[in-house]
Amino acid sequence: MSDTILEVTGLTMDFGGVRALNSLDLDVKQGEIAALIGPNGAGKTTFFNCITGIYYPTAGEVFLHKPGSDKVQNLKGLKPNKVTEHGLARTFQNIRLFSQMTVLENVMIGRHCRTKSFIIGAVFRGKSTKEEERLILEDSYSYLEKVGLEGLANEYSRNLPYGAQRRLEIARALATEPELLLLDEPAAGMNPQETIELVSLIQEIASEGQAILLIEHDMKLVMTLSDRIFVMDYGKKIAQGTPEEIRNNPEVIKAYLGE
Repeated sequence: MSDTILEVTGLTMDFGGVRALNSLDLDVKQGEIAALIGPNGAGKTTFFNCITGIYYPTAGEVFLHKPGSDKVQNLKGLKPNKVTEHGLARTFQNIRLFSQMTVLENVMIGRHCRTKSFIIGAVFRGKSTKEEERLILEDSYSYLEKVGLEGLANEYSRNLPYGAQRRLEIARALATEPELLLLDEPAAGMNPQETIELVSLIQEIASEGQAILLIEHDMKLVMTLSDRIFVMDYGKKIAQGTPEEIRNNPEVIKAYLGE
């Protein structure tokens, strides 16, 4: 059995004559925090979109390994909802909450992929359906507690401060019970205090064994959180290593600062 959760090999994405990803290899291990960094336009969000089913890659493979077993799922070609069911959940660069729903309801939606009741159960509302609804509520509150939003459960999500909306999006992703949590620029738009709170939250989530892969431009945050860092430029991976190795890598310095 491998400790690898995500294994991406040769991932390539073409948009017409533009190659946004060029034969990218990347892996994330169980329980680690990995970061994907690079200049604007390097292909980072395109990478997330390819492995979560939003884009169908031109070439390459995306494998998700089940922790503690030899089970491997090829995610390439699956729809986003199926990718989530198999254990890959993400947040977005631009917050995507259901603004007309409460904080609690947003998290409950995240539980949908782990429920068993279908239309018949919803119509006839048998004992098992009612029990499942009770568990969804209970579980959703626990995820709100994890991100410190339990006191705002009945508030509409649109009324939350920006940093709280970011934490709610993380709670909704965690509610899907992911094997790997993908965070796309989670600190974008946050003030310094919100960023400090975010770092603490991510560290707490990781301490429970959750594998995390994040895209982030805040280098202080990346260097503080990451076990390993992957660096992209023009759709290619140009470096990988520990924060210390990346900090002193001449290719990385060149990509960010120029010749």
